[in-house]
Amino acid sequence: MKSPNNQNDYVVIKAIENGVNVMGLTRGTDTRFHHAEKLDQGEVLIAQFTEHTSAIKVRGNAKIFTAFGEVDSEKSN
Repeated sequence: MKSPNNQNDYVVIKAIENGVNVMGLTRGTDTRFHHAEKLDQGEVLIAQFTEHTSAIKVRGNAKIFTAFGEVDSEKSN
């Protein structure tokens, strides 16, 4: 979602079950994890793409809301 001041994009991640992992990945020639959060059922994380964050990885059952629409992640077996 674009902020009103036309700043960086945000995503909203809502955990559908306990133990959803959200990881931020760095920008540049060497992509690395730089931040991780673990969400329990019903918890919401608002994340922002920045000059340091180029990608966000979600593992587990969650709903992800972006300016482009909604996506459901699924639990891997």
